[in-house]
Amino acid sequence: MRRGLLLLLILSAAVILFGQTITLEYWMWDPEFREQEQRAIDAFEAENPGIKINLTTLEPRDYWTKISAMAAAERLPDVFNMSSGYAEQWAADGLLMNIQDFVDRDINMDNYFTGVFDIFRYPQETGPLYAFPFAWVTTGMFYNKDAFDEAGIAYPTDDWTWDEFLAAAEALTVDKNNDGFIDQWGYWWYGRYAHVDQWIYQNDGDLLSECRTQFVLCDNALETLEFLVDLTLVHGFAPTIAEVTGIRQQDVFPLGMTAMWTDGVWNIENIRSIAGDDFRWGVARVPRGPQWVEDVAYSWPDGTAIAKTTQHAEAAWKFLVHITGEGKSIDEYMGGKVPSLKALAEDDAWLELDKQPGEEKAMILDWGTLTTKNNFTMGWSEWRGYGAAETLGLNGAIDAVIHGDMTFEEAISTATKEAQAVLDRYYK
Repeated sequence: MRRGLLLLLILSAAVILFGQTITLEYWMWDPEFREQEQRAIDAFEAENPGIKINLTTLEPRDYWTKISAMAAAERLPDVFNMSSGYAEQWAADGLLMNIQDFVDRDINMDNYFTGVFDIFRYPQETGPLYAFPFAWVTTGMFYNKDAFDEAGIAYPTDDWTWDEFLAAAEALTVDKNNDGFIDQWGYWWYGRYAHVDQWIYQNDGDLLSECRTQFVLCDNALETLEFLVDLTLVHGFAPTIAEVTGIRQQDVFPLGMTAMWTDGVWNIENIRSIAGDDFRWGVARVPRGPQWVEDVAYSWPDGTAIAKTTQHAEAAWKFLVHITGEGKSIDEYMGGKVPSLKALAEDDAWLELDKQPGEEKAMILDWGTLTTKNNFTMGWSEWRGYGAAETLGLNGAIDAVIHGDMTFEEAISTATKEAQAVLDRYYK
């Protein structure tokens, strides 16, 4: 145990021993769940009368701007939500407390889905933990069961191949009223990370070198991207973004415009809301490519961290364990966001077997035991082309191919140069 951490523990213990109240600042990124979070805080304070928690909730669009300003001013809250996309950078910058000693002392890792924990290590995969997951997400392929039944196609299985998928996509691409326009596409995708990367992993491909500092589209990854591009440009089984203009990307499937779609399982709640009882649907693993070796889950966590500057390490840790585990309310895990604590995930309240997708939601828990991959690095949003990133990124390059603005070779060359420039800037 490092000397600085030991000193913090002694100070925290001394404050508790002499009866003084400790006040911890806690920031979380979703005001929608403020009431549930406050209930968890109330329960914690009742069990720990010497500790008071001040809760601040921020809209997701404001969270990182404001908490980054707090970090620059050296006024971080004691405990706060931490994203997979920022954890490595914040740990490298010395903003997060190393919690590995606490974890070793108090946590039985067998009680958690640990496949996603490594992203909160620094260095990733080999170093100590700097944040603790309260939830994890993965990607799956949603499919319209009614459409499959009408086409006489068996539902996707765990060992579905690209050939079987392609045959289904063809049969499910339908001009229902014979007016020359497609009413239901077989598949929906574009360059978005949650649409693409799981396919690459299921074809034994990757986007990064083993050390995660080089952007390398291996042959298997290139094969995967060509397969997806051909769905749109060669086969016509998937629409372009222009053909679904004005519709949110996450609504294309629940509106019945496409029979299959790959994205994060957090979309379960939105599908229920938009589709209602219009059709029956399920979720399955992404099909295996021709180079498949093992099933891989593209998964990552949402977590909670402790500021390195906290003066109350022991109390902060005690609260973190509560707010990332049994203190968490099940109704904060909407749709397919999975609690990292297995006991919560296996509870009937989370499984919701009486709602679509029924037993297939329980199958998501099996994916949490698979080999896990993700490509979050420092600068990920830039080189991947996520959100408001100013670079074209891999996302934009793929979309440029679909829209006829670049050849496949030009797009790969551009994306590779941009991505490597970003990685070189962060990993000097």
